[in-house]
Amino acid sequence: MSINKLFSHFLSRLGPGLLYAGAAVGVSHLVQSTRAGGMFGFELIIAIIIIHLVKYPFFEFGPRYTAATGQNILHGYKKLGKWAIWIYLLMTLSTMFIVQAAITVVTAGLVTNIFGLDGLGGYEPQMVAAIISSALLLFSFSLLVGGHYALLDKLMKIIILTLSVTSVAAVIMLLFDNPGHYQSATVFFSFSDTVHLVFLVTLLGWMPAPLDLSVWHSIWSESKNESDGKQTSMKEALFDFRVGYIGTALLAVCFLLLGALVMYGSGETFAAGGAAFAGQLMNMYQQALGHWAYPIVAIAALTTMLSTTLTVLDAFPRTIGISLELLFPNRISHRKNEQTYLVWLLITIIGTLLILFFYMTSMGEMVKMATIVAFVAAPVLAILNMQAMFSKDISDQHRPGKIMFIWCWLGVAALSGCSISYLLL
Repeated sequence: MSINKLFSHFLSRLGPGLLYAGAAVGVSHLVQSTRAGGMFGFELIIAIIIIHLVKYPFFEFGPRYTAATGQNILHGYKKLGKWAIWIYLLMTLSTMFIVQAAITVVTAGLVTNIFGLDGLGGYEPQMVAAIISSALLLFSFSLLVGGHYALLDKLMKIIILTLSVTSVAAVIMLLFDNPGHYQSATVFFSFSDTVHLVFLVTLLGWMPAPLDLSVWHSIWSESKNESDGKQTSMKEALFDFRVGYIGTALLAVCFLLLGALVMYGSGETFAAGGAAFAGQLMNMYQQALGHWAYPIVAIAALTTMLSTTLTVLDAFPRTIGISLELLFPNRISHRKNEQTYLVWLLITIIGTLLILFFYMTSMGEMVKMATIVAFVAAPVLAILNMQAMFSKDISDQHRPGKIMFIWCWLGVAALSGCSISYLLL
C-alpha cells in the first residue's frame, strides 16, 4: 500500500475525535498555553502533561460508553438518578454564556488582526471586538441552522493537520535558532504567589478542555452512528479518540514552547486585547518560519478558532436539549428535540451577546471564573463518568479493566485534592 493510500486510510478512520480536537484546541491552547510559556518558560510543561494524564480516563469514557451501549453518556447519568443530570445541567447553565463569549472574542481578535479591522468605524477596541463577535455568532447561527456546518466538519481534518504541522515546524525552527531570552529570565512559578496560582488554575481548568467535552464527544459519537446507520466498534472509537487526545496534548506543549522561546525573558508581555494578542501570536510564527508562513498560519489559526466557536455553540443547546428530554420525557420527545435545540441555540446567542456588549470590560474576570468553575467541577464530572462506565449496564467485554479503575480513582483523588486545596486557599 502506498503512503498516500495509508494516509487516506488513516484520515478515513477519524471522526468525532477530530470534532473533540476542534472544540478543545481554542482558548486553552492558543491563549493559555502560549501565555504559560511567555510567563514561566518551560516550567509548566510538566503541569500540562500531568493534567492530560489525570483527565484521560474521564474523557475516554464519553466515546467508550457510546461504543459499548449505542447511547450517549447522559443516559448513563440518568441510570444513576435524575440528580446526576441535574448536576450536569446546572453546571452547563452556570458557565455556558461566559465560555461562548470568551471563545468568540478570541476568534474575533484573530479576524480583527488578520483583516486589519482595528479601527473599524472609529469605535473603541472593545466595541470593535463586540461587533465582530456578534457577526461571528450570526454567521455561526446561519451555518448550524442551514446545515452547512457539515462542510466545516469535513475540512476539520485538514485544519487540525495544518495547524499541527506548522506549530511543530515553528517550535523546531525556534529550538535551533531562537532569541535566547529565556537564558537570562528570572521569573519563576511560585505556589505561594496568588497571581501565579490563579493562572495555574485557569490553565488547568480548560486543559485540554473542561470535562463537559466528554459528554459532547459521546453525543457526537452517537450522532455519527445514526448517520452511518451502524454501530462504531470499540476499537474504532478508541483509536479515533486517542488520535484527537494525543494531538491536543501535543499542540498544548507546542504553544507553550512557542511562548517560552519567543516571549519568556524578552521583557515583553502579552497584550490583554484579543486583536493585539492575535498579532503577537502571528508574529511568533513569522519569526520562526518566515513571512511566507503568515497566510497558512493565519488561515489555520482562524479556522481552528472558528471551528471551536461553532462546535461549542452547537454543543451547549444540544446537550441541554438531551438533558431536558431525559428529565421530562413526557413533555419533550425526541421528535421535538430539534425545536428545543433551536430555542436554546437562540438563548445561547442572546446571552452571549449581552455579555459581549454590557460586560466586555470584565471579560477577563469572567473567563477566570468560568475556568475556575471548570477546575472545581472536574472531580464531580469525573465521578459521574466513572460511575456510568463501571455500572452493571456495561458488559464485561466493554467495561474498563483494573488498571483503568485504579487510574480513575487516582485521577479523582488528584482532581478533588486540587479543587479542595484551591477553595481552602
